[in-house]
Amino acid sequence: MKVAFRADASLQIGSGHVMRCLTLAESLRLEGHECLFISREHKGHLGRLISQCGFGLHLLSSAPGVSGCSGRLDLEVYSEWLGVLQSLDARETVDVLATEGVGWLVVDHYALDAFWEQEIISAGVAKHILAIDDLANRKHISRLLLDQNLGREIDAYDSLVPENCTRLIGPSYALLREEFRNWRELSLKRRKAPELRRILISLGGVDKDNVTGLVLEALAHESSSLSHKLELDIVMGGAAPYLDQVRQQAIELPFRAEVNINVTNMAERMCKADLAIGAAGGTAWERCCLGLPTVLLILADNQASGARGLERCGAVSIIERCDEIARDLPKLLKKLSKPENLSEMAERSAGVTDGLGASRVVKCMSKISVESHA
Repeated sequence: MKVAFRADASLQIGSGHVMRCLTLAESLRLEGHECLFISREHKGHLGRLISQCGFGLHLLSSAPGVSGCSGRLDLEVYSEWLGVLQSLDARETVDVLATEGVGWLVVDHYALDAFWEQEIISAGVAKHILAIDDLANRKHISRLLLDQNLGREIDAYDSLVPENCTRLIGPSYALLREEFRNWRELSLKRRKAPELRRILISLGGVDKDNVTGLVLEALAHESSSLSHKLELDIVMGGAAPYLDQVRQQAIELPFRAEVNINVTNMAERMCKADLAIGAAGGTAWERCCLGLPTVLLILADNQASGARGLERCGAVSIIERCDEIARDLPKLLKKLSKPENLSEMAERSAGVTDGLGASRVVKCMSKISVESHA
């Protein structure tokens, strides 16, 4: 079975959509399926990473002269993420897939909806569509829908998908790389007797607003109340625009702080950390799989629902807005410096997801493919 992915990354979009699609592609490849990616060449795209992972790649040209408005009111907020009209994007995607013989097309893009999916289906270039969504704000005509957010109810999509659409809802379907499953047992074991000595700071591959810098500034102001033995593991992407500034801040901190770029061992780093200060979104499920207590920062409106679901079950503590970091982070660090609070949050976090979501999605895709040939 050949599977195509339509997902973008950019300085505006971030890297999360492409990263979780890569995770699903890896799981599909392990089952013997061939995968290829279609991505637009936005500034900050991840085409090189996709190719390095060994997947076929078709880059669609960026179109700076287009406002990005798709012409569809329900997508107004996210339409500029696409960079072109939905109709044009659909035609370009159809052209790529015309000779590929694709069984599944996975679409993970907030600016694409049933209009785009209908163009794909009408062209006959994919037998089935899997739509990955987090918003429940637009219609799909996909055969399969994945929304991995905690607290999302299955009936949220009642009026948004056709009756034959299978809905995979909740973090049991969270798309996590195999490394997180492999590190889960050891990570949970070391949280039996927690102590706040090492903090992992990871606020997205791009961090275009320099939230990492705000976190380091708040930690610097509270350095007198933090252990001098504290270690900071600061993880950033190579395309982060404030990387040099963060490096300088790390040097000036009164405790050990290391800035690490484009890391390939995130699960190991999470396992070794006692607390994370991180962005909401896909990496939240990675931290939960490893039972890592987290101060969670909501950096975009589309992250709020999932973040609050995690807070309700005790898996994270939330900072709602970036301008609240200086005020709230010291209070949360004081609370989480107590071993009993760390331990409780770790236990609640570990119960959210077991890291097997990608394999569950692959099994569902395979089952639908088999049934369609019966």
